[in-house]
Amino acid sequence: MKAAIIHERGAAPVVGEFPAPIAQDGAVLIEVDTAGLGGWDVLGAYRLGVQYPCVIRGEGVGRAPDGRRVYFGERSVLPYGAWAERTLVPAEEVWDVPDDVDDRTAITMGIAATGALVPLEQARIQPGEQVLVLGATGTLGQIALQLARHLGAGRVVAAARSVEALARLKERGIADEVVALGSADDAAALKAAAGAGFDVVLDLVCGQPMIHALKATRWGARIMTIGTGAGRQVNLDIADLLFRTLSCIGTGQRPPADRRAIWERLLRIAREQAIQVDYADFAFEDAADAWAAQVSGPHAKITARVRSGEQASKETAT
Repeated sequence: MKAAIIHERGAAPVVGEFPAPIAQDGAVLIEVDTAGLGGWDVLGAYRLGVQYPCVIRGEGVGRAPDGRRVYFGERSVLPYGAWAERTLVPAEEVWDVPDDVDDRTAITMGIAATGALVPLEQARIQPGEQVLVLGATGTLGQIALQLARHLGAGRVVAAARSVEALARLKERGIADEVVALGSADDAAALKAAAGAGFDVVLDLVCGQPMIHALKATRWGARIMTIGTGAGRQVNLDIADLLFRTLSCIGTGQRPPADRRAIWERLLRIAREQAIQVDYADFAFEDAADAWAAQVSGPHAKITARVRSGEQASKETAT
């Protein structure tokens, strides 16, 4: 079968022939229609314990042997993954996709949207509160801004480094205000946008931006950290944290049934709230380009069509 293959640590994927998975008890063979790519797929591909060659993990939508259209996350049985014509996934990680949900929405409401909803709900946003999202221009950040408003925020502010991507968020009404990070005084810029202070910070980057954001919060603020793109170590002055709460949350470490329930709820919210997300769609053969785009920070959800609609129709007919 064709697959996007990583041959060694640090190498970019190459599309080529890879042995097809074989059915096994407790797992589902899936014919992949659409594959998604995210930041964890890049980080996880080079982690200790990975054996090469392997397929890009990713999440995706495809067809089970009984014809069901299903979503699966980035937990394919190694060495398989979403970026291949077929994959093998533990049965508990294979979830039915409703007929009215397109492939890209099913994928986006999986890992990324869960990463936004879980910490925002734990922050217990009160009606009218101000919410800041650090690292807001990526897929998770875009969704988080909209979910924060859905959960009752009165004002949502987006902070990130890309001026152009921030401008798009404001133009579309996804953010009420934006802050471009990387200035001579990011703390002052965040304070200026905060007014009386942020009540909730969803921190997707950690590092120095999180420290600057702390200074722009009010007493009683909740800071929810779920990412480390700007650095894992911080020089924290405890005075900046007094009368505030800082939590570090791993959003994916839940039983499959719990994650499935969150995903199904997010599908409903996405429809009811008309959640907007930017996409960058690649040809499957251009997996290396998709990978490079993810590494550079695409400000969009990357997807690729593995099987064409015509292919899927023919296979269903036979």
